[in-house]
Amino acid sequence: MLPVIMLASGLFYLLWRANNDWLVRGSAAALGLVMLWAGVRLMAVNNRYRFLGMTLILRAGFNLFSVVTLDPDTYVVWFVGTSILKVMSMLGLVYAVQDEIQQRYARTIDSLSHGFLIRDRRGYVHVANERCAKLLGFDGAQELIGKHVCELLPGLSRDMADHYFFRFQAEGTAYPMADTAIFKLRNGNHLPVELLASPYVERGRLFCLVQLLDVSERKKKDDQLYQAARIDPVTNYFNRHALSARLAQEVAQAAENGRECAVLFIDLDKFKRVNDSFGHAAGDELLRAAADRMHALLRPMDVLARFGGDEFIVVIPDLAPRSAEMMAADCADALIAATARGFELSYHAISVTASIGIACYPNHGTDSDTLIRNADIAMYQAKKAGRGEQRVFSDDMNAMAKDALVIDGALAGAIDAGEFYLVYQPIISAQSGKLTKVEALLRWNSSLLGPVSPDRFIPVAEDSGMIIALGTWVLEQACRQVGQWTHSTLSDVTISINVSAWQLADPAFVTLVSQALIRNGLSPHQLELELTERVLIDDTANVQTVLAQLRALGVGISLDDFGTGYSSLSYLTQFQLNTLKIDRSFVMGIEHSERSHNLVHAIIAMGHSLGLQLVAEGVETAGQAAMLEKMGCHYLQGYHIARPVAPGELLRFAGSRAASPAVQPDYVI
Repeated sequence: MLPVIMLASGLFYLLWRANNDWLVRGSAAALGLVMLWAGVRLMAVNNRYRFLGMTLILRAGFNLFSVVTLDPDTYVVWFVGTSILKVMSMLGLVYAVQDEIQQRYARTIDSLSHGFLIRDRRGYVHVANERCAKLLGFDGAQELIGKHVCELLPGLSRDMADHYFFRFQAEGTAYPMADTAIFKLRNGNHLPVELLASPYVERGRLFCLVQLLDVSERKKKDDQLYQAARIDPVTNYFNRHALSARLAQEVAQAAENGRECAVLFIDLDKFKRVNDSFGHAAGDELLRAAADRMHALLRPMDVLARFGGDEFIVVIPDLAPRSAEMMAADCADALIAATARGFELSYHAISVTASIGIACYPNHGTDSDTLIRNADIAMYQAKKAGRGEQRVFSDDMNAMAKDALVIDGALAGAIDAGEFYLVYQPIISAQSGKLTKVEALLRWNSSLLGPVSPDRFIPVAEDSGMIIALGTWVLEQACRQVGQWTHSTLSDVTISINVSAWQLADPAFVTLVSQALIRNGLSPHQLELELTERVLIDDTANVQTVLAQLRALGVGISLDDFGTGYSSLSYLTQFQLNTLKIDRSFVMGIEHSERSHNLVHAIIAMGHSLGLQLVAEGVETAGQAAMLEKMGCHYLQGYHIARPVAPGELLRFAGSRAASPAVQPDYVI
């Protein structure tokens, strides 16, 4: 460009020095050369500049032609031609600039990661980018231009498109106007999108500029969050939050339609043993299998949810008036029977049972929280009655639950406050009448509640886990008391204390027993631990291990309430016991019931054959004592012998037995 300009400038200077006429002609020639060179270059650059290049070439040719033909008579023609070509050049320049801006604009919107289009009031598309075309299932953006939006989406009507624009232009609308929708595409797929609409005014006309954001991934994550918030990850059934919402709906519908519904609170018995023995993976597998088996028994409209841990809830909705309890009881029986069939997990046969509590709307509650709470209360009563049982909620259960809550609060700090104490009930030899054993019994005189019987506070302590601390306190106090009797008539007495399943599950229990014996100077044979059949059935493998360690110490093991459990005879072969305590329910009938007499006689004979010591509980008459002694029972315990007494009274009782060992009825001081 610079050489051309220099050449034209030199030519112009020479012509000016030579002649003014040639000055004009030289100027036109120089300008023509410049425009010719520029036009040729522009024609080769890009399509958008070709029109401008063509007009410049025409102007160059016109100027060069004018150099030769220009005379005063043709000035007008030259002026008009020059003006026309100038206008054409300006238009070409404007076109080139506009095209440059439009291309830059097109590249900009095509680079957007979101779909983009501009539609007018009637719904026709004026601008679209490639991303928009791809989202809507078209090959390119040009396919969208000029089409009505209804042609792009099969499920969209013109009324819907017009309504969208009416909302968009309504007074007070906040921009961008945001909406979410699921588009049905031409290929039948569905696309979840978010629409962001903003106003765009061109030449006085209002256009709607719309961004289309593909929210498929976001919707997928939202669905996953929804799933996590409502679905239990182990069983893939409802969790407790989804259950509460669904139960509230069912209760509202039942209230509106005069119907009933039932809630079943299900707890898998012995589930902890599965987790401890086979691991949490096996436990989860059991939960899934149990849930699937229960779900298979339900109606399509019924609801199953995992409430937490090994607890499930079934909701039976839309029941006829006065039919809920019967329907729930039948369903509970089916669930209990199905669960009792056992499960095959990881090549192991797993046996579990289910305890079920039932609460019905409207008799047992008029809202979801109350129904769940009352069904839970009923379930605990079912567990207390024995595994594989069901119970329907009653107001008495609610009173018991409230009492348990009060007791639980009062138990906190009761040990430190010194509110517990021990009493001791003598156990004498049936033949000699000599006092050789005593049973330590826990008593509680609460500063808030007054005297509280063991049958009220022991179950609460077991449920709360406080029974471990209580059991440790009883062990220490009982051993300390026997240590204080070392130089008295009770110097060689054996003391029995009751042990719960919680204590046997405590890894430190055997160490606690050993330390209590050593600390108080006792021989191991002076301590006997009493277990119920319920303790033995809860965790057989762990119990066997702990009892073996206790026997290695020399501590005696006694089975309390023998004959009242489920598989008493099997325990005699599984566990190396020292003593059987015959339950009072058998002893009380031996004088008047031949069946009771024969049963007790058979228990005693079996105990002798297994080398076990036998203690008869609940001996209340001289006739019972005589018959038991004749049958060969080794020890007697009951009100006929003595009631539980304080340590000092027990010493006086022992002294009287040493002076006159014959059985003396009902010793009370």
